[in-house]
Amino acid sequence: MPEINNIDVYFTQQSVQEEALRGKTAVVIDVLRATTTITTALSNGARQIIPVEDMSEASRMIHSFDSDQYLLCGEKDGKKIDGYALGNSPLEYTEDTIGGKTIIFTTTNGTKAIKKTSIALNTYIASFVNMEAVTQKLFAHDNEIVLVCSGWKGRISFEDSLLAGALIHSLGNGILPKNAKDGAKVAFGLYQKYGKDIASEVKQSDHAKRLKGFVSEEEIEYCCDVDKFSVVPSFADGIITT
Repeated sequence: MPEINNIDVYFTQQSVQEEALRGKTAVVIDVLRATTTITTALSNGARQIIPVEDMSEASRMIHSFDSDQYLLCGEKDGKKIDGYALGNSPLEYTEDTIGGKTIIFTTTNGTKAIKKTSIALNTYIASFVNMEAVTQKLFAHDNEIVLVCSGWKGRISFEDSLLAGALIHSLGNGILPKNAKDGAKVAFGLYQKYGKDIASEVKQSDHAKRLKGFVSEEEIEYCCDVDKFSVVPSFADGIITT
């Protein structure tokens, strides 16, 4: 099995300096829910996804296109934005709804994290639903891997950190890589302690509690469904594709 040695974790997108990603392979994580939704959309036939940082950028972009092949989608503070075709629920992104479409996508945390990795040599999108596929993709790279957790408005998100730890555990075949940096050590330890029942633990997370009332328990469980898809979305030149 290939060996991964150099790996680090940033626990919020605000803690990442873009220059620190130059020449490295970045992996963006936003379990609840952006990276789960992106993976679902591309698995269900979306043509591509264009991540944008905020509503004003999204509005400018959608008005520059004259086509019914584009969908404006996203959320603010967890809730679907008025007038948008879809929010940030992966359950909405069915083949009938988004097949063949280009999605212009904005979220509170995840799309900001993705845009921040533009300088990286490679950027992949990770969620529990495509964890093993991402692991196998990372084995092809011998440069440093940086896992970028989106977090929530500058605060650590348990579920993102847990997935970071799960990826490190998978990459090391259950052993912490020997050159793992401090962030990787913390995430690895978190997964060792809480990784036996992912859905149950994630339901108790701060962000799951924030979403309670307008996000169903079914949706939280969906976001914890390990290896549901084999798609690995990649971000390059402003666009996410497979």
